[in-house]
Amino acid sequence: MYMGYLKKYMKKYWKQYILAFVFLTVEATCDLLQPTIMSRIVDKGVKGRDIDYVLRLGSMMLLITAIGATFAIARNIVSSRVSQKFGSELREDLYKKIQSLSFDNINLFQDASLITRLTNDVNQVQNFAHGMMRIFVKAPILCIGSIIMATIINPRMALILIGVIPIIGILIFINMKVSYPIFTKIQRALDEVNGVIREYLAGIRVVKAFNRFDYEIDRFEKVNNELTEVSIKGARTMAIFNPGISFIVNIGIVLILWFGGYKVNSGDIQVGQVIAFTNYMTQILFSLMILSRVFTMFIRARASAERIGEVFLEENNLQLKEFPIKLENVEGRIDFENVSFSYFNKDKPILKDISFSCKPGETLAIIGSTGAGKTTLINLIPRFYDVTEGSIKIDGINIKDLDSKKLREIIAMVPQKVLLFTGTILENIKWGNDEASLDDVERVAKISQAHDFILSFQEGYNTELGQGGVNLSGGQKQRISIARALIRKPKILIFDDSTSAVDVVTEGKIRKGLKEYLKDTTFILIAQRITSVMEADKILVLDKGSIVGMGNHKELMKECEIYQDIFYSQIGREELKNGTQTIWQ
Repeated sequence: MYMGYLKKYMKKYWKQYILAFVFLTVEATCDLLQPTIMSRIVDKGVKGRDIDYVLRLGSMMLLITAIGATFAIARNIVSSRVSQKFGSELREDLYKKIQSLSFDNINLFQDASLITRLTNDVNQVQNFAHGMMRIFVKAPILCIGSIIMATIINPRMALILIGVIPIIGILIFINMKVSYPIFTKIQRALDEVNGVIREYLAGIRVVKAFNRFDYEIDRFEKVNNELTEVSIKGARTMAIFNPGISFIVNIGIVLILWFGGYKVNSGDIQVGQVIAFTNYMTQILFSLMILSRVFTMFIRARASAERIGEVFLEENNLQLKEFPIKLENVEGRIDFENVSFSYFNKDKPILKDISFSCKPGETLAIIGSTGAGKTTLINLIPRFYDVTEGSIKIDGINIKDLDSKKLREIIAMVPQKVLLFTGTILENIKWGNDEASLDDVERVAKISQAHDFILSFQEGYNTELGQGGVNLSGGQKQRISIARALIRKPKILIFDDSTSAVDVVTEGKIRKGLKEYLKDTTFILIAQRITSVMEADKILVLDKGSIVGMGNHKELMKECEIYQDIFYSQIGREELKNGTQTIWQ
């Protein structure tokens, strides 16, 4: 069930696999002929002192060796090429699958777990696929072929080989049963280690600021020890079964030498046959050890393949229309009609019965206490999540009937947590529009009040940014993020508290520039500062997921008690007594 996605790659690469198997078969056949030829050289050539016979069969051995080596090289070329392409395609398909999932789907997996599945788990499956074409198939061919060749030489002595196989088969079966759950735990433990490392690196400044190195070391040591313990358990299992298989096979070799020596003395068997049997027993030992490795790698690959399969089986819970409506001549009107939303528990909605309209070119501000549902509300507009009840419409069309990709093309968001990418400032701004010119970039940078500080850098717009914009201040990152959104020239622009790290004067300049640049753009603004929302055409006041006030600043100051409390707590009653109120009203 979990591994059904592999059929796609099997259909694509089955011809190359068969070609590799043909090469393997020829290579294994050449290896199987060597002991038989050697026994004849000893029993006939050496014993009969026939140097011509020795040279003739020796030349034949060299030729067979050369043929085997040629096919081995060809097999290595095919297997390496196919396994690398398979791994690359699997990783890319998994990456695309993750991108296609909604936030709800992605929330089911930890970020660190998805990274492990994209890297380590894919590598495990790829290595197994590579091994299948390189040596794994050769092992059973050698094992079965050695038994057949030995039986042809001497059926009675072949019974020793046949008796060893079932015992080893039982050991391998037990190994699989015991090892599979262990290797599954190893991959999960690796997820935990990756998760702790990722959180530490993301929050390294907070760790340094609070001097929490000891706590982080203990935290890492705990997950690292868990990984070590389960890995040791897996290695201990391998340490028991692999030597056990070697021990059984070596007992078989001892029996052949003992029984063969007895038969040579009695004249029932020749020395060359004993040598051939010993070589075939060695080949069986080699093939069984390889088979043991095969099953070990199969167990690990199976655990990884199932973890990858869990992602492929995850279906996007956003209901996508087969023939979505195409947005043309977009104006940017937004209508929320009795919208309710909950993440997991429908009995505890985050948003309750939200209804409002925002006209094209209008500025809508949303304000409320922390946890009121402001960010959740705006995440519904680009359809990161689907509403639980009600509907959201763009230009009168339900967003569920629209193509999600086209919907997001008309929307630009500046998220609460700014994320910049490694690269230059120019590349980060043009990330919003690859085709933008340098003049366009400079224009939006001026509107976002980023142009001046960018020019203060020696390299200007070609200044390289560290991961996440580590070499910029919070306010600088926000301004570049705003420029990145503006260069898209969206029909709907959403700010999620995107000027919180910017001073009031700079914020005022940004708002002024936005009015001129985005005259026909619907602008939705979330802010904590009352001064950021007072000039909006319409203000929504959220409290515990419900609208408790809606109107402009003057209307809310008269009618909404929660808005008044926010205003007085930030502006202060004393300032109102001094006549400051008239500035905002």
